Amino acid sequence: MPIEEQIARHYQGGNDSAADAGKADLGARLLRALQDSGLDIDHLQLADLAPVDEFHVRGRAATAALGQGLDLRPGMRVLDIGSGLGGPARHLAAATGAEITGIDLTPDYCAAASLLTVRVGLADRVTYRQGNALDLPFPAASFDAAYTQHVAMNIADRPRLYREAARVLKTGARFGIYDVFQGSGGEVLYPVPWAATPATSFLIAPQDLPPLLEQAGFRILSLNNVTAEGRDWFARMPRRDPAQPHPALGFHLMLGPIFAEMSGNMLRNLQEDRIALCEVIAERIA
Repeated sequence: MPIEEQIARHYQGGNDSAADAGKADLGARLLRALQDSGLDIDHLQLADLAPVDEFHVRGRAATAALGQGLDLRPGMRVLDIGSGLGGPARHLAAATGAEITGIDLTPDYCAAASLLTVRVGLADRVTYRQGNALDLPFPAASFDAAYTQHVAMNIADRPRLYREAARVLKTGARFGIYDVFQGSGGEVLYPVPWAATPATSFLIAPQDLPPLLEQAGFRILSLNNVTAEGRDWFARMPRRDPAQPHPALGFHLMLGPIFAEMSGNMLRNLQEDRIALCEVIAERIA
């Protein structure tokens, strides 16, 4: 099975099309979960989507910090590489007035992201396309800024990823990265939210990133290790009693019942320095 298919299958809860045939599509499941949470799905607000909108450590705070580093403004064309369910794109479009295009490998995520974006009234500023980050379907110099969050861990060919990002950016445009990196505390414990096994996980050490970005045509403006902030964020999260059912709306709708184990491993990996979190702002110079 091609690795792209393995990754897409992982983000659909590990189901193949035959096993999943009896299920409603992800967008329909999310709408039903929103309704079961007591929300009016015909009058949704951005805040209503919070339980599934930010599929990365530190949630909305991390997206806001990245947006600030990118200096987004009204009318800018921005690319979200690995847009998932579209939460960061929706938030940044609403907060800054930028026009954001999201691209994601998983078709179900693109369809669900579009559905939710229409429901919150942002379809005029945010769109989504299915595609591969290693072969972006856009002409050169198409965007004024780009970002990616918790995506590169699934990509073995980092040089190509960053070359593609550079290709579609205008000279002087900023590129924001918020990703998980290999820590100094030992091997990662699996499963984790981005991979069930090491077969689709390709972490690099933080010090290995600057040369890759520079070779792709970027100049690094800032590189901050925010692992401690990630640990604090997890520590503040309410602990769910495993004996109790999941809430109607949550990441288990995408990743399935194994998400609880993934989340526990994520916390332990952070606590034991098996993984690190870094935020990077770079500028396209060549």
